[in-house]
Amino acid sequence: MGNILSGLKPNALWRNFEDICSIPHPSKYEDKMRDHVLNWAKKYQLETKVDEVGNVIVKKPATAGMENRKGIILQAHLDMVPQKNNDTAHDFLTDPIKPRIDGEWVKATGTTLGADNGLGMAAAMAVFEATDLVHGPLEMLLTVDEETGMTGAFGLKAGLLNGDILMNLDTEEEGDLCVGCAGGTNANIKFHYTEEAVPADMSACKITVKGLKGGHSGVDINLERANSNKLLNRILWHAYNTMGLRLASIDGGSLRNAIPRESMAIITLPKNKVDDFKKFVTEFTAIVINEYKNVETDIEIVMEACAMPAWVIDCPTTGKLLNAIYATPNGVMRVSQDMKGLVETSTNLAIVKSYDKIIDIQCLLRSSVDSAKEDLENMFAGVYKLAAAEIVFDGQYPGWKPNLDSPILKEMLAAYEKQFGNKPHIGAIHAGLECGLLGGVYKNWDMISFGPTINFPHSPDEKANIASVEKFWAFLTETLKNAPKK
Repeated sequence: MGNILSGLKPNALWRNFEDICSIPHPSKYEDKMRDHVLNWAKKYQLETKVDEVGNVIVKKPATAGMENRKGIILQAHLDMVPQKNNDTAHDFLTDPIKPRIDGEWVKATGTTLGADNGLGMAAAMAVFEATDLVHGPLEMLLTVDEETGMTGAFGLKAGLLNGDILMNLDTEEEGDLCVGCAGGTNANIKFHYTEEAVPADMSACKITVKGLKGGHSGVDINLERANSNKLLNRILWHAYNTMGLRLASIDGGSLRNAIPRESMAIITLPKNKVDDFKKFVTEFTAIVINEYKNVETDIEIVMEACAMPAWVIDCPTTGKLLNAIYATPNGVMRVSQDMKGLVETSTNLAIVKSYDKIIDIQCLLRSSVDSAKEDLENMFAGVYKLAAAEIVFDGQYPGWKPNLDSPILKEMLAAYEKQFGNKPHIGAIHAGLECGLLGGVYKNWDMISFGPTINFPHSPDEKANIASVEKFWAFLTETLKNAPKK
């Protein structure tokens, strides 16, 4: 345990969060975090269970006189998104996150902070270890692999939990009560290529797009930030069609649910076209800086000489790839007609990577309307079938339909207004919360999602607002004290 956050309130929450930061826990590598939670629960003599997919369930009896209240499940996820700046040396499988206080915020040092969803986990742990809180029967559900596949939510079985109310602690704006979320689909695309000899009289270079803000492909998609894969493709497409570019390798983006911030390619060009390409890159950089001047401040496009590759990708595949990426839908497709300001449908061209005679493209399609999600799938299928690529959709998860007559919503509206003197915002989120899947298994659950303010999750700019965490804690504990009766 560190002491960087020890002066912040509530102390128990921040202490648990700093412990969480010290333990590597990227998606699909949650074993150390699971062991930490189990050891923590043993210390406080709490009943625990690990289900067959690795989810952790912890139970705590009601305090005296609260046995007649509905059971509440506090839910968060064990994993975090591993993203770092290009100049940061960090191994997410072995190195701790290094939190720091920067004015009103807690940030990490060159990496994602893991406040998504470490603060939700830390809040639940602080509730369960407390001896001075009033509450009914409590359960804690910590799921695995939320960020890359929702494996824990998909694998949860009926009969393991007894509560009536699910409080998902994974919303990222204090004062928001989330009652719905988008569903999603993974698009998995593959091009197969052959290796060809590098033509004569060519020069090799590496072209890199970097410095973009990136962010959460659901929460931040409405900010219209640049996508490094799309920008790089514009460069490659132009040079392929006008300058005889040959593509040797490409590597852009790293996570399906993160807007890609950096992309690079190794290319060859006829020697007599190198100066033309340099001029084009300079002019194109100015163009995109102007295009994104209100949302991106540090765009860089770097061209540098490199060693000649041993081979290049065959021309027909290169042409089909670049045309298909150019035609791939990306960003906000449609806004909600029912909830003002909410994105309804979007897509993120997340990863483009070549290896072993394959070019792998991964996209995440989101929509709160099932028919719109299906339409988007068909759009992708049309583009990539024309390009003779393989395309498979998997990992589909449902949205969570809002219930504005929810009993816990009514209780929390009244409690928030009484505590803080104003009404919270009720809305839905254009991201994949686990509630849709969990509610499909436990159909009796009354569900709500809320949390403290976390800006720029899924990027190294992630930061948690200190004051909002204290307010979130006060609201959570007051809600537990006023849980509805059975």
